[in-house]
Order: sequence, then C-alpha cells, then structure tokens
Amino acid sequence: MAAATERIEPNARAERPPRDSSGMRPLLSSILIIVALCLLWEGLKSFSKSVDYALTVGETTIDLSLFNDTQLPHLGDILGAFSEPSQRNGPPLYAMLLENALYTLWAAVRGFVIGGVIGFALAILFAHSRLLQRGLLPYVVASQTVPILAIAPMVVIWMGRAGALEWSVPIIAAYLTFFPVTIYTLRGLTSIPSTALELMQSYAAGWWDILIKLRLPNALPQIFTALKISATASVVGAIIGELPSGIQTGLGIAILNFSRYYNQSPPRLFATILMAGLLGILFFAVIAGIERLVVRWRAEVAS
Repeated sequence: MAAATERIEPNARAERPPRDSSGMRPLLSSILIIVALCLLWEGLKSFSKSVDYALTVGETTIDLSLFNDTQLPHLGDILGAFSEPSQRNGPPLYAMLLENALYTLWAAVRGFVIGGVIGFALAILFAHSRLLQRGLLPYVVASQTVPILAIAPMVVIWMGRAGALEWSVPIIAAYLTFFPVTIYTLRGLTSIPSTALELMQSYAAGWWDILIKLRLPNALPQIFTALKISATASVVGAIIGELPSGIQTGLGIAILNFSRYYNQSPPRLFATILMAGLLGILFFAVIAGIERLVVRWRAEVAS
C-alpha cells in the first residue's frame, strides 16, 4: 500500500498545472516600453546638443532644434514642474491639475454613461430589426467622419442657449462614446450560435428571454471591449469639449492656457498632457477591473 502511494504521489505532482505568471508579462512589457521611450527621449536630446542641434549628412543639414530645452524639456524638468507653483503665488501645479482632472473625469463619466446607454439601445434595436440596421447603421458610421472640433462649438452654442452649458462637455464626450458601444455590442448580440438560437425558439422563448439568457451573455466580451475603448474616448471628448465651452475648469482649459506660454515654460504643458494621459489610463483600468469581476469565465477560455 505504501509502495502504491509512493508511485501515485509523483504522478500527482506532475499533473499539477504550472503557475501562470502571464499576469505580470503585460506589466513588465509596459515598464520596459516606458523605460525605452525615456532613454530614447533623453538620448535624442543629448545627441542633438552634442552636434549643436544641426546634423549634416552630405550636403543636407538637418535642423534638430526641436530637441532643445525650449521645445522639448528634460523628463526631470517635467516631473519637477508638478511641485512648482502653477502661477505666481499660486498652489503647486499638481494640486491645480488634480482639481482640473477631477472636473474633466466627472464630465467624461457622464458622457461615458450617456453614450453607453445610447449605443447599447441602438445595438439592441439593430439586432432585432434588419430594416433599421440597414437604414440607420450607415448614418451611425457616417457620424464619426465629422470632425469633433467642428461639432463641439455647435454643441456649446446649442446647450448655452438652452441654459444647460454644463452639459455641453458630457454630450461631446458621449458623441465619441456611443459609436464603439453600438458596433461592438451589435457584433456580440448577433454572433450567437444558430443552434443555440434555434433551441431557445423551440422552447417558445420570447425576444426578451433570448436577449437576457443568450445574446447578452454571448456579447459581454465585446461589450467590455467597447467600454474600454469608450472610456479613453470619453476623456478625449471631454478635454476637446472644454476648449470652446468657456468653462474655466478642466484639463482642456489648462492645456489651452499653458500652450500660450509654451516658450516660457514648456514643462507645464507636458505635465498637463501627462496628467491627461494618466486620467485616461485610470478610467481604462477601472473598466478592465470590472470586466475581470463580471466576465470570470473569459480567463478560463483563454487558458
């Protein structure tokens, strides 16, 4: 009996699956890419300075003044700008940017919700009506060919006349949000196995039961893909919407103000852009975390 146990135990140990360390790979890859970009940034500045910002190749002279300190600041200067006053006798830049980032985030979240609801409703409507899908879907696609910079001023004027200027920024963010939600959700709702649909119909299931028990579970991965894309798009839409709104709060106004004094203090503008990027990454990470909680089976299928 003991010998049999000894023979079984090695096999049991061998059958244990190895620990999956793939969760660290994306993080390590991101860190390596960031480090490489930082080294490239500083390397180009050092090389340009060594050749006096002019590289001669044969008879051609390449102007490298883009990499001087007045055009492209050092990374240390950008990080140091966060602790400097945002203006004379003002609070530190990080405090001002954090306040503006929270305002932009709140506008982006509202636009994200509005655009998500509209996109989800359109996707359900198109999934159950081929006529509406063929008639309206081309206009949904065409709506994204119009530059957002052309639409933003009109939305600001319309909402200002309606007495709801504070909603102009969320609506502009919703404009960039609803499209990916519509397309990806529609793809998920319609790409269901025909045998599963026929089985549900054979049990006399209505469209609501099919939607809740078959279409939505099948579309969850596609929906969360759309939401992650829309999360970053809503931040971009909110920043763009703040530019013509005249609202004196938000990262869009901060970018506009610091761009006016770019030659005097370029690190402040780069610091504001960095804050905007971190805001989009944070929103994306929140949606990705919710996805891990909701779609637990996705990791099992991938493995």
